[in-house]
Amino acid sequence: MRGTMWFIAGGVVLVLIVTGCVAWTKNVFNPVLPAAAWAQTCDPVDLRVVADPSIADALAKSAQGFDATTPCVHTTVRSEKSADTASTLAVGGDAKADVWIPDSPAWEPRMQVLSWSLIRRAPLADFGPSIASSPLVFATPSENADAFNGQSLQWSTIADGDTPALLPEPAQNGSSLAALAEIKATANPNDDLAFSRDMIELGKTIPPTVADAFTDAENASAPTVVLTTEQSVVAQNESSPDHQFFALYPKDGTVSVSYPFVRVAGPTTGDKNKDELIDALERQFTTDAKTLAQAGFRTANAASDFAAKGVVANAPKTRPALDGGAQIGLLQSWSAITLRSRMLVVVDTSGSMDEDAGGRSRIAVFQDAANSMLQLLPPQTDMGVWTFSTNQSGTQPWAQQTPILPLSDPAHAADVSRVYASLSGMVKGDTGLYDTVLAAVKAVQNGYDPHMADYVLVVTDGRNDDPAGGLSLPDLLSQLKALRNPAKPVPVIMVGMGPDTDVSAMSQIANATVGAVYTAEQPHDITNVLVEALAQRTCRPYCS
Repeated sequence: MRGTMWFIAGGVVLVLIVTGCVAWTKNVFNPVLPAAAWAQTCDPVDLRVVADPSIADALAKSAQGFDATTPCVHTTVRSEKSADTASTLAVGGDAKADVWIPDSPAWEPRMQVLSWSLIRRAPLADFGPSIASSPLVFATPSENADAFNGQSLQWSTIADGDTPALLPEPAQNGSSLAALAEIKATANPNDDLAFSRDMIELGKTIPPTVADAFTDAENASAPTVVLTTEQSVVAQNESSPDHQFFALYPKDGTVSVSYPFVRVAGPTTGDKNKDELIDALERQFTTDAKTLAQAGFRTANAASDFAAKGVVANAPKTRPALDGGAQIGLLQSWSAITLRSRMLVVVDTSGSMDEDAGGRSRIAVFQDAANSMLQLLPPQTDMGVWTFSTNQSGTQPWAQQTPILPLSDPAHAADVSRVYASLSGMVKGDTGLYDTVLAAVKAVQNGYDPHMADYVLVVTDGRNDDPAGGLSLPDLLSQLKALRNPAKPVPVIMVGMGPDTDVSAMSQIANATVGAVYTAEQPHDITNVLVEALAQRTCRPYCS
């Protein structure tokens, strides 16, 4: 009888061991044995997490705690840039993950747009609630912090250009895109081109990563801030004791960048046991505030307090970030503004450019605008300058003043400035517009760079008037259309100065090359026209 009872009791224990493992994975009750012992009684379920590098280490530590208290599970956390994971998912690739933690919820609409553009189905990724967040701040090297004492640092001071700032590439950093939204929101509402100017200024130096931005800020000639997250300041100070940064908090408030918990559909979809383990992992990441705080993160609602070098202990008040769909529009504008340009500027130096334009000659007004444009252009721009009137080289109406070369070369930048300064001494003759336009398009197309925005910018105050004859408008349009090559597009941007320009002819030339026409009716308009032409050089003919 005792033997029978022993057998029954042993069977009960066996059943408890087997069912206990299953029950634990379903969070029904806790096991008596440690997790390591329980793991020996069942095959562990592999949970694969891919996370943005900024949070991957913290999640790896949290996952270790999860595995230590949860039998039958083995969790791995792999670090990968959010942009890379998003690209993989958008094209229908295998992210090799069950869970993804990106650095912004804006990746959801960005992936959808990319998928649609490639005529693919939207990626199977379920964006859930945030597990952590970090407010946007202005980070500056500790030795420069005193330089900002007494200053009212706000997003509007960044937008106004009053505070030198570095913005890590928004196409790669969710926090940078959110910062760009704040700059747009505080741009001068009475100036339609204010935000374009802000982007042009920020686009002069675009650090690819936050780490690069920190290095650039330390090497900057003037006290400079990095537009980034509070967490990145904590991470920088922990990893580089000799390169400490302070987080400066915008006086006009800020937003928090959140890290959503994203379920990535894969071959295990429909596995109830695995789904429940993923639910448990989400609870682990969401509630493990201590581990996240040690890495510089606030909890999902940004309410937790923590002590870390270079940041305040109490969480700053934040407002909701701009929604992801709106951020996509900002990214498109940013991409257009910051795309490297290869441009040939063709300037009218006919006699009429000496005529009065509000107390100054038209050529003098253009010279000022051209110098302003040079200040706006990033050093990654290639520029050449031609002048045109009539008989500039024999019967040829145009002359190259300086070739298309990088402005990053100080000698070439100085040469371009010299050419602009000397334009007033070149004014004479009539206007050989049509032959010049055709030659300019051919020149840019012959040296076409597929990695840049190649185009011709023509500035003129009149209409085609060449005593030597030359091309007619129909002949020019016919040849421009014959030159059109989708693989080597060279739009012609026509800028008219004054009331005598032939807007009809300029429009036809622009249409033949998928370019654009701008007119500066008043002298002070020319600078704004050049800024707008630069801002819209990649969206034509569909600019809004």
